[in-house]
Amino acid sequence: MTKFNLLLLLALVASGLLLVNTSYRSRRLFTELDRAQTEARRLDTDRVRLLAERQAQATHLRVEQVAREKLKMRTATPAVTQYVEDVPAPASAAGR
Repeated sequence: MTKFNLLLLLALVASGLLLVNTSYRSRRLFTELDRAQTEARRLDTDRVRLLAERQAQATHLRVEQVAREKLKMRTATPAVTQYVEDVPAPASAAGR
């Protein structure tokens, strides 16, 4: 009977250690999951903010303002327009 009791005691200790280990791993995984969900919420918020900024930067008035100020572009008028006429290719180039 003593051997049986010793065997049961060892099984009980092993079961207890396994339970403690499983609880520890469970808490650690839950903490990692919570961190990942927090990071996902932060990234989603950043994505929405960046989409709003991109939309604000791409408005017609903003593009025109940047073109005028930074690129020094101006509106095309007949006075500054150069027309290119279609010139037929020479006969030697057509034979190639």
